[in-house]
Amino acid sequence: MALYIDLHALQSVPFANLNRDDLGQPKTVRYGNTERIRVSSQSWKREIRHEVEDQLGEYARRTRLVPGKVAESLRTAGWPTGLAQFAGEQVARSAGKGLKTEEGGKTSVLLYLPASAIDELAALCQRHRDALEAAAERTQSAAGKGKAKGKADGSEAVLPTDEVTALLKGRTATIDLFGRMLAELPGGKVDGAVQVAHPFTTHGSDPQQDFFTAVDDWLPAEETGSGHMQTAEFSAGVFYRFSTVNVEDLVTNLDGDRDRAQELVKLYIDAYLMSLPQAKKNSTAPHTIPDLAYIAVRTRRPVSFAAAFEQPVGPQLSGGFSQASRQALAEYAVAVDRLTAGRGRIAHAHAGIEDKPIDGLGTRHTSFPDLVDAAVQAAFTAKATS
Repeated sequence: MALYIDLHALQSVPFANLNRDDLGQPKTVRYGNTERIRVSSQSWKREIRHEVEDQLGEYARRTRLVPGKVAESLRTAGWPTGLAQFAGEQVARSAGKGLKTEEGGKTSVLLYLPASAIDELAALCQRHRDALEAAAERTQSAAGKGKAKGKADGSEAVLPTDEVTALLKGRTATIDLFGRMLAELPGGKVDGAVQVAHPFTTHGSDPQQDFFTAVDDWLPAEETGSGHMQTAEFSAGVFYRFSTVNVEDLVTNLDGDRDRAQELVKLYIDAYLMSLPQAKKNSTAPHTIPDLAYIAVRTRRPVSFAAAFEQPVGPQLSGGFSQASRQALAEYAVAVDRLTAGRGRIAHAHAGIEDKPIDGLGTRHTSFPDLVDAAVQAAFTAKATS
């Protein structure tokens, strides 16, 4: 039985620029013939990933600098610079024909691997130091004679391919959650168990310009002008956020370990609710949390409520979009339940700033932790008894 945990959140964000485009402006999307402020899913996922990693003390890194990082580790261990650099390049060369390197020793693609893999690759080089030294000498000798590089000059792969690729294909909790595209190494791809939508404002919203100046503290007394003037763009609004976790896919990624999957789902949902992109944080400090979180456990397929806001919500008579957004989401949830006749929804519940239950959103919990515990328990109990 397919099983999904759908996460819906409404979050009011004040004057901020959570995610910028190439011109430094807040990202936007036109939806329902109305301009909205948007935050890319990649931006928010990065913050979620780091939060999960901090909670577990288990880190992954997305990088093209593996050869250089291995060389740096070896130099720290006392290796000569030239040999360390040669060994770092050997890591990429020994990974198989699919992984290429470019000028500067970078890999041709971003690798996503456990941070601990760098030390493990350096240890592998230590075990094969004699072979690396001999190959480096052959390469240097061939270069001195003006010969083309190839097997005869010692530039062939020296490290054991199976051991190198095993380390490059290693996994962490966040790799099992978010997946990994790594077509260059057979078996390196991991299908993600988590999907994250681009948050967007539930109402029309445009970027706003902010003209600012900075004072030069050492200007002469007779000069009173600004030392720097510039214009930046920011935005504000109530964002609809959606994510879904495929429980079955996560359990598969974890080789059937349901207890580990349950732990990771809890960590993911908590990080999803409490995370916030950090761009411009020092000048805006927009550290809000969701006004409302709604979680539904479903079979068959996930269901986003983005269409609840295709018609942008209008402000209440007293101003503001938060309450109107919560009402629109609840009304849409009722409509979805009617259209599907409730089929495929195992459980649903909510928590938020309202001091009473919201009709259509299931059981009300007084805190996010209680909501998360109840939703995950319902999901894994359903899976265990299916």
